[in-house]
Amino acid sequence: MSHPIHPAVVHFPVACWSLATVADVVGLLWAPPWLWPLAFVLTVLGCVSGLLAALAGFLELLKLPPEHPAGRTANAHMGLALATWCLYAGSAFLRLHDQQPVPPATWALALGGAGLLSLLATGWLGGKLVYGYGVGVTTRGA
Repeated sequence: MSHPIHPAVVHFPVACWSLATVADVVGLLWAPPWLWPLAFVLTVLGCVSGLLAALAGFLELLKLPPEHPAGRTANAHMGLALATWCLYAGSAFLRLHDQQPVPPATWALALGGAGLLSLLATGWLGGKLVYGYGVGVTTRGA
């Protein structure tokens, strides 16, 4: 298969984590009882799907020749993606008490906010890899 898997699966953690952060911000202003559990579930789903996206991205990274000019950007993209995963996983962990989700405390919200900033930077670098360096782009006919 010539089409890389990473671009297809990365949308799931991006959507889940972005919506979880939006739910957290809305929850600070207007707190219906279902919003915090929704943010927790979205955060966890983002972490689970993020593992699949990370694996697919790592397999794509292995295809990149060591001397490729995009190597440094690809490594930065991977490092930021892993940092994003850790920030959101930490936020999910802090939302648990006796193995039950609870409304997030300040640190859980802060990790989610930092995760969103890291996610945005990761996506920007991913775009640079594809649109700036042409990583994963084939020139074969359709």
